[in-house]
Order: sequence, then structure tokens, then C-alpha cells
Amino acid sequence: MVTFLFLIAGFGLLIKGAGFLVDGASSIARKLRVSDLAIGLTAVAFGTSTPELFVNIIASSKGASDIAVGNILGSNIANILLILGLCAIVFPLTVTKSTVWKEIPLSLLAAILVGILGNDYFIDAGQFSGLTRIDGLILLSFFIIFIYYTAGMARDILDLSGFKPSRQYTLAKSILFFGGGLVALIIGSKWIVDSAIEIASNLGFSESFIGLTIVAVGTSLPELATSLAAAFKKNPEIAVGNIVGSNIFNIFFILGLSSVIRPLPFQLKINFDIGTTIIASLLLFICMFTGKKHRIDRWEGFTFVFIYLVYIAFLIYRR
Repeated sequence: MVTFLFLIAGFGLLIKGAGFLVDGASSIARKLRVSDLAIGLTAVAFGTSTPELFVNIIASSKGASDIAVGNILGSNIANILLILGLCAIVFPLTVTKSTVWKEIPLSLLAAILVGILGNDYFIDAGQFSGLTRIDGLILLSFFIIFIYYTAGMARDILDLSGFKPSRQYTLAKSILFFGGGLVALIIGSKWIVDSAIEIASNLGFSESFIGLTIVAVGTSLPELATSLAAAFKKNPEIAVGNIVGSNIFNIFFILGLSSVIRPLPFQLKINFDIGTTIIASLLLFICMFTGKKHRIDRWEGFTFVFIYLVYIAFLIYRR
């Protein structure tokens, strides 16, 4: 019981810490005369993925590779099938041509790349199978390319995805918010990882199962809140862009950084989850051409959620 309380408290610290960190950083940036555009582009991307980042840093440093890998794969699967599915049920999601032909294929490429880099065993039997530090550097290189691409798009962005920079605080309060948010993220992440390991041990679940389900959904709460709010406001580009951008960020940056901190060995069964990530990304791309072009309809949203529930049921069976 105490372990579950620590897990819930950890998620609370994670979400609040991310908010305080972004508010503090935004306020400090304003004092340094950084533009609202730059603040918005960095805070939105970084803010919603901060929980996954800190959980993975802690998990990697502890050698809990199953939680680190499961967190990212599970988050990406939940982002598409669960969160976008729910958003499409609320309001059909129409996206731009750029997202269809650039961002979505890039998120698909990221998932395929993890499958290739993490399966050395099939290429050279007997060798380490997983993400090595070199693989991590490759993923980070792709992330740099993605950032360069995003920066190039900045000139054409008029609406910062609904992001409103926080009101400016005093320098002392800004630093307090930033520092307090950072501390909350570190403590919350540690509680989550420690609790997940203990729950897996006590209940007979694998760390991979806990990472793919409880931890993954918990760290995806910021994406869920952001995209659902956008769907209710009938702003589909924000809802889809937030999810696709987060998925790219999760694999190229967070998984890349995690494997640089410590190589992440793969169990053979994780290939099913990599395959599910690839299929989810492929389904999202296909949905852009079924029904009304470049739109996820309500029936497709229901289908996404149903597939996610089937996937969770399979994980419980496999556990």
C-alpha cells in the first residue's frame, strides 16, 4: 500500500515539477529578453516530455533498462492509440500537409530505427542486443537534425500551439520555481522508478510490464491534458502536433540520452512492443488517407482506443 502511495505521489511531483520548471525557465528567459517564440517552441516540447526524461535518467542510472525502454515505447503507443484516439472521439482531427508528409513519417522512422539498432542479435548472433552508447549517439544525432528542422519551421509559425508564456516573476521567484521544479522532478522520478521496481517484484509482474503500462501512461499525462484541451477547443493541429512531436522527442532524445548514460539491453519479447509502436505510427499515417483526407475521424478514434485496450490485455496475459 505504501509503495502505491509513493508511486502516486511520484506522479504528482512529476507533473507539478514539470509545470514549475517550465514557468521558472520561461520567466528567466523573459528577463534575458528571449523572444516569446523561442520560449514557446522550447517550453512546449520540453515541458510535456520532462516526466519521461527524468524517469528514464533515474531508471538508466539504476540499471533498470526494462523500465527505461518500456516507459518510452509504452508512452509512444499510448500517445497515438489512447490519447489521439480519445481526442479524435471528442473532435475529428484534421492536420496539415507538412505533418502528414514530414512529422508523422519521422516518428515512424524513429520507431523503426529503434528496432534496427536494438536487435544486434539478429545481425550478429551472440553479440549484445540492445541500445549501446554508440546507438544512443546515433539517436541524438537524429534529434539534432529534428531540432534544426523545427528551427527552420519557426519562421512560418504564427500560433505557438496555444502556448502562453507564464507571467514574469521576480528573478528570485523564477529561480525558486526552476530549482523547486527540478528537485520535484528528480524526487518524483526516483519514487516512481523505485516503486515500479518494488511493485513488479511483489506482484510478480515484470519491470517491462510496469514500464509499458503504469509508468508510461503516468508520464504521458501532460500530453493527454494538452491534446484533450486542444481537441475540446477544436484545435486539431495542436493535438496531433503535440503527440507526434513528443514521440519523436521521446525516442531520439530521451531514449538516446538514456542509452548514452548506460547501455540498454533488450529482451527478445520487447520486439513485440517495438512492433506495436511501428504499427501505431503506421496506422496514424494510413488514417491520413482514409475517409476524409488528412483527418482522423471519430470511428478511427474508437478503433485506436480499442486496439490499445487489446494491447493492454495482451500485456496482462504476457506479463
